[in-house]
Amino acid sequence: MKTARLLILSLTALMATTTAVAGNAEAGKTKSATCAACHGPAGISTNPLWPNLAGQNEAYLVKQIKAFKGGERNDPNMNAMVAALSDEDIADLAAFYAAQTCK
Repeated sequence: MKTARLLILSLTALMATTTAVAGNAEAGKTKSATCAACHGPAGISTNPLWPNLAGQNEAYLVKQIKAFKGGERNDPNMNAMVAALSDEDIADLAAFYAAQTCK
């Protein structure tokens, strides 16, 4: 019984985390203008030092952007770029880049 409760709580937390990721791709497109300088307008970088964002998993992008914002990942450029982003901004950007295709 205790194991079943723990499993139910874990699944509920996982579902809440997953559903909280969904952003607005159209809003993300508008918000991505600054990102395009390094990552390209559609998330495909021309510089091998900067990753392609196009086609990445939405939840992965949210996690990585939040890691830069929270200091778990350290890159002076990225830390500065994401500092002012809200959770909604992050979700929208992730939705936009996830919807792109990496050619």
